[in-house]
Amino acid sequence: MPDFSDSLLQMHFKLYEGYVKNANDLLAKLKTMSDSGLAGTYEYGALKRRFGWEFDGMRLHELYFGNLGGSGNLDPNSPLFTAIASQFGSYDNWKLDFIATGSMRGIGWAVLYLDPQQGRLVNTWINEHDVGHLSGGTPILIMDVFEHAYMPQYGLDRAKYIDAFFKNIDWKSPQARFSKSARSGP
Repeated sequence: MPDFSDSLLQMHFKLYEGYVKNANDLLAKLKTMSDSGLAGTYEYGALKRRFGWEFDGMRLHELYFGNLGGSGNLDPNSPLFTAIASQFGSYDNWKLDFIATGSMRGIGWAVLYLDPQQGRLVNTWINEHDVGHLSGGTPILIMDVFEHAYMPQYGLDRAKYIDAFFKNIDWKSPQARFSKSARSGP
């Protein structure tokens, strides 16, 4: 992918592998504890809370990787483009808001969510991996803005990383997520 170094991507994949391993390990430990009658213990509760972090870290990375590898151009005739332009006033207005969300101070994720009940698109900040998700919402476009996503290659220049991200969006995945969720809406 242009503007994404191989070393940056390899580090990112290694971190993702850790989330997958930890989520699977925690599921096994939780089952063992539950089968042993330890579901009400402090340790069980702590592992349950940790599972949300590891699972969401895994899933968000899968969604993030899934919407990369393209040319960055969203078809102006697609239902997703039409919905974005309608709800934000224009695609450019939406993009400015998404970039502003991803440029916020802190670590986390910028996510374009669809609220299938209202058909509303919302740019959202997810702090950490497990805080800030919209209940019932469908993640449409996901951008990792943890330091590991950009600092090894871009240092503190998050804006340059965001520009590279937009150049590499493969809109087929976000469009498919949007279409599937929009069909199953109210």
